[in-house]
Amino acid sequence: MSISRHDGSVTAVHRLPGGSEVAPHWHDDHQIVYAGKGVLSVRTDGGSWVAPATRAIWIPARTVHRHRAHGATDLHTIGLPVTANPLGLRRPAVLRVSPLLRELLLECSRYGETETPQVRRLRAVLLDQLRSSPEQPVHLPSARDPRLAAVCAVLEGEPGDGRTLAALGAATGAGERTLSRLFRAEFGMTFPQWRTQLRLRQALLLLADDLPVTVVAHRCGWASTSAFIDVFRAAFGHTPGTHRDDRNPARAGE
Repeated sequence: MSISRHDGSVTAVHRLPGGSEVAPHWHDDHQIVYAGKGVLSVRTDGGSWVAPATRAIWIPARTVHRHRAHGATDLHTIGLPVTANPLGLRRPAVLRVSPLLRELLLECSRYGETETPQVRRLRAVLLDQLRSSPEQPVHLPSARDPRLAAVCAVLEGEPGDGRTLAALGAATGAGERTLSRLFRAEFGMTFPQWRTQLRLRQALLLLADDLPVTVVAHRCGWASTSAFIDVFRAAFGHTPGTHRDDRNPARAGE
């Protein structure tokens, strides 16, 4: 697979049709990517991140990454020099986007690489807002141990699979205790926590395809639609139905 340095504008607006991909590349600058409409996923060697309209993704300079659009997506990208790292992050991360930060991301991306006093003031406020934007755990790390990778691959292929860790281990040739230890050692989370993250990620992608909330809940393995709505609201601050309402973007930060 070809990997290239991206020589074009790091700060820009891109309109991507659903299912489109941006090949692996890297930038000399840090980059913030934000989907003003649709859902964007970013993958690196370290894992995958998903960003709905309430989240943005921080990509450190020289990090090889690739994008995929889920649903028609308005992709806003902001480049920041390597000397500007408001959160001190050395790895990709998902950040909470408040209503004010959303407007700043949209406005700054539209100016591209323009350098004017107005744009510099906007970027200064943007940096201030980023400093107070907490990191959100919408991230699925990549497994290194082949036993753990085998279990993850099964559930990534079928997030609604409700088997216990013991049953999954028996099907992939690994013990439950070993797998439990690997989840904590490699991912820093328990198996149920990881599976919830996987299901939330899949739910975001299915909602981007306009599937009904009840269908999404069933496909992602929740016992009931109400249980899915409760977990989704706790994770993202709004219900799945609100999440799909692109006509009211101001609610993204609620």
